Amino acid sequence: MSKKETVSLIDTFSEFKELKSIDRSTLISVMEESFRSVITKMFGSDENYDVIINPDKGDFEIYRNRIVVDDNELEDANTQIKLTDAKKIAEDLEIGEDVSEQVDFLGFGRRAILTLRQTLSSKILELQKDNIFTKYSEKVGQIVSAELYQIWKKEMLLIDDEGNELYLPKTEQIPTDFYRKGDTVRAVVAVVENKNNNPKIIVSRISPVFLERLFELEVPEIHEGLILIKKIARMPGERAKVAVESYDDRIDPVGACVGVKGSRIHGIVRELRNENIDVINYTNNVSLFISRALSPAKISSIRLSEADKKAEIYLKPEEVSQAIGKGGMNIKLASMLTGYTLDVFRELDENAETEDIYLDEFSDEIDQWVIDALKAIGCDTAKSVLAIPAQELIRRTDLEEETVIDILEILSAEFEEEE
Repeated sequence: MSKKETVSLIDTFSEFKELKSIDRSTLISVMEESFRSVITKMFGSDENYDVIINPDKGDFEIYRNRIVVDDNELEDANTQIKLTDAKKIAEDLEIGEDVSEQVDFLGFGRRAILTLRQTLSSKILELQKDNIFTKYSEKVGQIVSAELYQIWKKEMLLIDDEGNELYLPKTEQIPTDFYRKGDTVRAVVAVVENKNNNPKIIVSRISPVFLERLFELEVPEIHEGLILIKKIARMPGERAKVAVESYDDRIDPVGACVGVKGSRIHGIVRELRNENIDVINYTNNVSLFISRALSPAKISSIRLSEADKKAEIYLKPEEVSQAIGKGGMNIKLASMLTGYTLDVFRELDENAETEDIYLDEFSDEIDQWVIDALKAIGCDTAKSVLAIPAQELIRRTDLEEETVIDILEILSAEFEEEE
């Protein structure tokens, strides 16, 4: 056996004994299993071998156990030994006795050493993958920090402190996120997949859980359990609404989350690329909760339908745009937060003397299928349609914008003529 091959085998042990992610007993078990695998390939069986591993020193011992037989009766050189050869080991050995002899693994040849290295590498890699999967499966829902290593079209590759690969898909990035290679990225562990024993760790920055964990880091009262985050609704990078509740009457949950002059929430907003965060008090009173969720708009009245989780919101005309928000963002978030479909109506002037008109009377100007679509959302009269903002009508009826504008012009013209 050459010196090079001896060094190769020593390197194998020094390489694997440094694996801190694998516990001692598992490492010993894997190494013994690998040796036995090679022995079985060479001799057909490993049952009569003892393998002793010492990973601390990086060495091992292999003993072969054989039965002493008469020189003329040797049938299996692997399990039996001639009496003449046995006496070279110990003079007092006799036929039928067991003899144990240390085996020089290096003497098995270059192929055996190569097979051992390949087997060990394969088993260690499998163990590492199992460990990564287990470790990150336990971290789902927790924030991790990792260095940005590579940017691709559909995802980014991050590397954690232990060299594990994390993936941040484009769909899980905040639209305004901007990173360079080498930057530290914070995200929440969203999914840990294990396809064909190849773990893939997917992290997210748009998950509501990410926002929740950031609040836990910034607000001690949440971390200590004095304040509970009840619900979160997010439009990542744009706006979010967070409903909080305090278990201690002396603590103002909203004030505690925002901090003095916004000191606590500022760090969260910065991490989320200036996402506007509304923190509101949670309540079991559905009407009050909806009213708070639609802030800053001031609600005049609410009509609830518990059965189908719908709410009709009535506001003064000047409050409607506030309730709906830019691009419908405010009402969408309020709906997500409360779990109710919110329909906004303008309050009609109770002093108006003009009588209402049923939609069916406009059948000569408006197609019947359009009238049916309006009736389907609870609008039977002209004023009930005019009380709803155009964008809200488009959303609820799924009619084209041009069609809705035409309808509103026709209905408005009717009342202008009467006036």
